Amino acid sequence: MGSIGSNLQEVKRRIGAACARAGRDAQSVTLLAVSKTFGPEAVREAHAAGQRAFGENYVQESLDKIAALADLRAHLEWHLIGPLQSNKTRPVAEAFDWVHTVDRLKIAERLAAQRPESLPPLQVCLQVNISGEASKSGLLPAEVLGVARAVAALPADRLVLRGLMAIPEPAADFDAQRLPHRALRELRAALAREGLVLDTLSIGMSADLAAAVTEGATIVRIGSAIFGAR
Repeated sequence: MGSIGSNLQEVKRRIGAACARAGRDAQSVTLLAVSKTFGPEAVREAHAAGQRAFGENYVQESLDKIAALADLRAHLEWHLIGPLQSNKTRPVAEAFDWVHTVDRLKIAERLAAQRPESLPPLQVCLQVNISGEASKSGLLPAEVLGVARAVAALPADRLVLRGLMAIPEPAADFDAQRLPHRALRELRAALAREGLVLDTLSIGMSADLAAAVTEGATIVRIGSAIFGAR
């Protein structure tokens, strides 16, 4: 592994190459640097190399990190990409810019109610259990439309539904990797036909980045390829 800065450039090169093959503009894919388990210094180094959006999995760890980087707050975008229990919604509503892991209406309602008026609306995605794994959290595809309608109806000055997020089960090859990503894209298209037009697909990690980009990912979540092994 090289430095965080050189790793970022390599990941951006991979995204650009995947976009070129898919006939997409590289600017249409946002790189989310997954900084869980890495300290504030690693985030500072990535920010110095031009990275703005950071993904965190653990609420308390991320709150400590956000506080330690308060001097950079205006220049960083914090995304919660890990599970969120209802008793942790208030600090998340107060500290984060995005939450990718809304998996029931109650969580969205609490986030909306607890979002401070002084902040811009919280941007959220519904987490979908696209591979139907018993061990994974997330809405089943058949549940998404009803929850999406209810979340989209919450006060838009506090919370905005932006899209869908998934963590597909690992697949061995490119074609197999594409299938769950395609299913999520088609689910978003089905919502659009029902009048819910969403602009975000949060899918794709280090191992399946190219497949995700090919199927329309707008946010890819990359950790180890940037920061090193955990």
